[in-house]
Order: sequence, then C-alpha cells, then structure tokens
Amino acid sequence: MMDNASRGADRQRRLLTALTILIVLLSLAPSARLIIEALGGLELRDEAPLAQVLGDPDTWQALWHSLVTSALGMLIALALGSLFAFIITLTDVRAKGIWVFCFMLPMMIPPQVTALAWLQLFGPASPLLASLGLAPELGSPQPLYSPAGIGLLLGIQSAPLVFLALRTSLLALPRELVEAARIQGACQRQVWGQIIVPITRSGLVAGGAMAFTASLGNFGIPAMLGIPAGYLVLPTLIYQRMASFGTNVLAEMAGLSVLIGLLALAGVALQQHLLRRSRFGLIGHGGRAHDFSLGRSRVPLEAGMGLVLAMILLAPLTALVVGSLVPAMGVPLNTTTATLEAYREMLGRQGVTWRAMSNSLWLAGGAALVLMAVCLPLAYRLGRMPERLQAWLLGVIEIPYALPGVVLAVACILLFVRPLPMIEVSLYGSLAIILVAYLARFMVVCLKPVTASLGQLDASLEEAAQLAGASPWRRLVTIIMPLTAPALAAGGILVFLTAVNELTVSALLWSAGNETLGVLIFNLDEGGDSVLASAVAVVVVVLVAALMLTLNLMAGRLPRGVVPWKE
Repeated sequence: MMDNASRGADRQRRLLTALTILIVLLSLAPSARLIIEALGGLELRDEAPLAQVLGDPDTWQALWHSLVTSALGMLIALALGSLFAFIITLTDVRAKGIWVFCFMLPMMIPPQVTALAWLQLFGPASPLLASLGLAPELGSPQPLYSPAGIGLLLGIQSAPLVFLALRTSLLALPRELVEAARIQGACQRQVWGQIIVPITRSGLVAGGAMAFTASLGNFGIPAMLGIPAGYLVLPTLIYQRMASFGTNVLAEMAGLSVLIGLLALAGVALQQHLLRRSRFGLIGHGGRAHDFSLGRSRVPLEAGMGLVLAMILLAPLTALVVGSLVPAMGVPLNTTTATLEAYREMLGRQGVTWRAMSNSLWLAGGAALVLMAVCLPLAYRLGRMPERLQAWLLGVIEIPYALPGVVLAVACILLFVRPLPMIEVSLYGSLAIILVAYLARFMVVCLKPVTASLGQLDASLEEAAQLAGASPWRRLVTIIMPLTAPALAAGGILVFLTAVNELTVSALLWSAGNETLGVLIFNLDEGGDSVLASAVAVVVVVLVAALMLTLNLMAGRLPRGVVPWKE
C-alpha cells in the first residue's frame, strides 16, 4: 500500500512539473518565434527583416517620437505620482483611502477611454465646452493632437505607477529615523529634504522607470491622438504596417517588435541597475504612515489635491458623459438636445456592441478562470523548488507582461499564423489566439497574489496532513486552496479587470466578428462615431469602477499588496 501511495505521489509531482514546463513554454515560445523571424532564420545578413527595419527612416522617426512622448509622460508621472504619494503617505490629510482610490482610477481606465474623454473635453467639437459657451471656433486645431498632448495623457495614465512604487518605499521608512531627527531639532523641511527624499530615491527611480516603460508600449493614447496628426510612435507604426498587408509585412512587424522589445527590456535593466545603486539598508519599524502635521495648511492642500483630481479625472469623465448624451459632437447639452439615443443604439440596435461586450467578457472571464485554476498548482510547485530556479522561472513567466502588448501580439501572429502541427487547427483570426495571448500576458498578475498568500501559510499545516498520508493533490485541494482562496479570487479579478478593456494586444489580433470592447471604442472613434464611442466608454468606466470597489471590499481578507491601492 505504501508503494502505491508513493507511486501516486510521484505521478502527481510529475504532473505538477509538466504543468510548470508547459507554462514556461507558453511564456517563452512567442518571444522565441519573434526573434527567429526578425533575424531571418537566425542569420544576421543584410536582407534580414531586422536589418531592413533599421535602415528605414520611418523607424528612426517613430523611435524618436516614442522616446520624446515616453520621456515627457515619465516626467509628468513623476510630478503627479510623487506629489500624491508624499502627501497621502506622510501627512495627516483626511480620507486617505478615498484619495488613493481616486488617484488609482486613471490607471485602471483603458488608455483609449482616457484619450476619448480628453478629446471630448478640449477642442472645437467639445460638447461640454459648447454647453458652457467656451468652445473654440469651428476649424480650430485640437490641442491634444500633438506630442505634448500624447505625453500629458501618458503621464496621467502612468502616474499611479510612480505613486505605488514611492508609497511602498515611504511605508518602509523606519519611524525611529524620523523621530531621531526631530529629537535633534530638525524641522519638517529638513527631515523631508535630508532624510525622506534621499532614502526613498529608489522608489522614485523604480516608479519613473515603470512609467517610461509603460508609456513606451502604450498603444491606445498614441493611436487616438497621434495617428490623426500623422505623429507615429513605434506601436502605431507597427499597427499601420500590419494594416498595409504588404508582402513582407510579418517580417517587418517582427523587426519593429524586437526593436521596441529591446528598448523596454533595456529600460527594465536600467531600472534594476539604478535601484542597486540607490538602495539603502534600513533598520526599524515601517509599514505605517508618519502623519506630519499640516496645521493650517491642511485644508488648502486638500483643496489643491481635489482640484488636481478634478482636472485629471472628473473633468474628462464629465466631458465623456456629456458627449454620450448629445446627438452629435459640437452640439451643446441642454434640455432640448439631451438624448439617450446613443445608449439605445448601443444596447438595442448595434449588434456589434453586444458582440464586442460578449467577446470581452468571455475572453476576460475565460482568462481569469483558467489562470485561477493553473496558478494555484503552479505557485505550489514553484514554492518547493530551489530559490534560484524559482526566481528564474518567475522571470520567464513575467516576460510576456514586461514586453509591450504589440510585441506579444506580433509574436502570437507569427507563432499561430500556420495551423498547429498534428491537429491542423488554426488559431489565427479567431478569439482563441486572443485568449492565448491573454493567458501568457496576465499569468503573472494572477500568480503573484497566490505566491504571496502561500508564503504566509504555516508549513506545519501541510506537514501534518502529509504525515497523515494525504497526497499532494489532496493537500492542495483541502488545505491550501481554502486558505489561499481570497488571494486567488483577487488575482482573478485583477486579471478580469485588466483584460476586459484591453486594446494593445487585441488591436492586432482581432478579426471581423471577434471585436473586443477596447477595439470597438477605438474603431468607432476612428470611424467618426464619437457619440456612440462615448456611450460605450461610459459603460466601460462604470464596469471598471464597480470591479475596483469589489476588490476594495475584499482587501481586508487579502495579503498585503494584493490590492495595489491598499496598504
């Protein structure tokens, strides 16, 4: 009987190992196929697609545009994110949870929705400005169709990344260090400038690097603001080359994708290098805000923060709602012109809307459920591996998430453009290829909360079950799963929240009948139906806010760090 139990345990371990290998292959295969295509069969010759791309002046122009807009976005993100992180984490402002939630919302709103909301806010066709009598004359240029406009929205979109990175450093700041400086007679300004800012420099470096990398791979904002102005960055250049259907289009896209992928990985490597140089060893008790007293300045500072949030969040969303309630762009909203026709069209007569919503919900829900089922046994197996091997495998799994979405999309096209061997089934042009891309891209989003939760479990619980003769699968189902269920559910919700409005990957992978919500909003606006696009975008924002509130309610039962905007 002992031999049978031993053989059963070995089979289960082999199954877990096979699952781990399969997941690693899912993460590595698209990138490997992309590199092979770009290098022209691993031969570095002049005719190789990568060499041809590097010799094209359009590539270098798009590269320069990407660097300019990403750098501008990073600077804006650093200014906004650090301002809110320092004030909310270190001072005695009231309602900190509400401030954090509102500041994090722009990151969760899809980029194309952000761009559409701001387009509805400015320019001669703005219904909100027309309603207030402030609209510029017809024919006036749209100020957002510019590098500055793209950089501004990229900065607002990625400012929460800086906020999260810096807030983590601030919460780890030992209270004893600050209190010692105060005892020595240092004023708040000296404590701030000579202790807090230098010590938390690593958080600023990490946040800035993440903001730059996220801006570099962003597709929705540069597409909606840059394409009308003829200002192309690398992701939009790849999109236009894909639409050209040239004879060498896949090879060109592979070369461009490798270029932007190398830039993104170089940004990550630079971030790690700067972090090593700026990291301090801290001893003391962190994890709690310091609450510097603002005194009489608290009310004006809270009013200033409210004004900033009103400008970057409330005003664009108000313009988006107003834009969905008028019959046409440029028409002011009043009791005569107000109409719900766009919503009736969207919900009652537009079959594409329901199809896109169904596709998005199916893809996001399917990806969340599959990843929840896979990530628990994967995290369980990784936790029993040597630390070095575990770190390497986690790095491999994180590659599809670290790379820009357009790079992963091109890699999936190259990998699945031909039917799968042996079974002769083609994924290209179907929802299945988008699902596979989502599984590879968002696996780390679901895996990290589960890994964090497993790390907090008492090993004696499983050891006792093992001594009682429970197999690995039985221990996983009856002990590990109930204890990690909140983290597993949070990981699934985060995947669903991220995937349901995704555009960067699906913009290159969708086909007729397989539209997603992100693609639908982009196509409607590009086709001139901005009112209907606004109505769909309003529904998307409501969905995002509802999911974020659900996570907020679950935060008390989750490990620290699972819900990004909660301490």
